[in-house]
Amino acid sequence: MIARIWRARALEQNAQIYKKHFRGEVVHKLADIPGFRSAELLCRQEDGVVDLLVQTRWDSMEAVKKFAGESYEQAVVEPAARAVLLDFDDKVQHFEVFASD
Repeated sequence: MIARIWRARALEQNAQIYKKHFRGEVVHKLADIPGFRSAELLCRQEDGVVDLLVQTRWDSMEAVKKFAGESYEQAVVEPAARAVLLDFDDKVQHFEVFASD
C-alpha cells in the first residue's frame, strides 16, 4: 500500500471552507478511482493559521498514477482549494506503508 502525503496552510476561516471542500468534493471523487483506499485530513491550528495535512492511501503506485497521471509527484490542487489556501506544497510525498492496523 502507498501513502500519498500533501501539506497546505490556510487562515482559520478559510480552513473551514477547505474542510467542507475536502469532505464534499475530494473524498467523493477519490472514491470512484480504482485502487483508492482512504483519505484523511489532519489539522493543526496556531495563531489564526491552520496547517493541513492530507494523507491518501492507495493499493499501488499504478493506482496513484490513475489519479495523478504520469507526473504523479505533482500535487493535484483544484481551483476551489487554491482559492482558500495561503500556500501549499507543489509536490507530494509517497511512502510505502510498512505497518498498519
